[in-house]
Amino acid sequence: MSPRATNATATEAATPPVWVLADPRAGTAAQALGIAEALGEPFVIKPLAWTGLSRLPNLLPGGSLIGLAAEARARLVPPWPRLVIAAGRRAAPVALWLKRRSGARLVQVMRPGVAPSRFDLLVLPVHDRPQAAPNVIEVVGAPHRITRVGLEEAAASWAQRVAHLPRPRVALLVGGPVRAEGLEPALARDLATRVAALAVEAGGSVLATTSRRTGRPAEGALAEGLDAVPHLLHRWAVGGENPYRGFLGLADVIVVTGDSVSMLSEACATRAPVFFWSLPGLAGPRHARFHASLVAAGLAAPLGATLEGEERAPLDEARRVAEAIRARGLI
Repeated sequence: MSPRATNATATEAATPPVWVLADPRAGTAAQALGIAEALGEPFVIKPLAWTGLSRLPNLLPGGSLIGLAAEARARLVPPWPRLVIAAGRRAAPVALWLKRRSGARLVQVMRPGVAPSRFDLLVLPVHDRPQAAPNVIEVVGAPHRITRVGLEEAAASWAQRVAHLPRPRVALLVGGPVRAEGLEPALARDLATRVAALAVEAGGSVLATTSRRTGRPAEGALAEGLDAVPHLLHRWAVGGENPYRGFLGLADVIVVTGDSVSMLSEACATRAPVFFWSLPGLAGPRHARFHASLVAAGLAAPLGATLEGEERAPLDEARRVAEAIRARGLI
């Protein structure tokens, strides 16, 4: 959590001017939080929680709290903010409900499922093919919370723990199918074997970490595939300190499975060359459009025969959105 953020649990007589509606899905919440942190204004986090009614379409143009759990509703009390930052379709009607009561300006990340004109700023990814409008800003990938300072701090905390691993160090970030139970072990083994061979050829090592979608069987297969190269593998299923940000900060090259918009966007926040690996079934047409947008922007490339790539400027869409908020006088 940013040191400028507070959880809305105590009396809020001096409520910060910005509220962040934080979806329980970490990747969705990170988009709104990243923008708020880049904005540099004090903000308060309003955690959201949902009932089954949140699956209903957003039909009420003035917003509503239908689908919002009672404990989350109880947090939405005055004094009201001047600006609300929300991410995800489910948060959009809550933001509109707040606007109706407070007059707050609204920044919505991702498609809201309701008339776009009702928001002061819509932040939509290029790969979703948004329709041009005065209140729309297109971004590459997803805004996030990764910053240069954060990467430097994370790298410093892990530097001694990976000092025995030779450079170049390849960070391998492994996700899994978006709507399935775990990555196929055979695919995981093939990916790890391929990355290990490239690292061996370069005389380097691999820093690998998995995610909640990877699954234990795939983690075991990754370990087998990496056996031929010096490496450190963090298994999500086992737990322990997550080295994800440290690996990003220490990597000379980054390889990411193509299923995760968040991980690829965060990898592009570094200066290291970024490569994505994807197969049918691991990611769909929308992900393919996302990959194409990264290639077109010169930010990433498909995993090829070598680990060579050019250093480039880091991707920082959260800051660009924050600058647009200020330029438009929304805060």
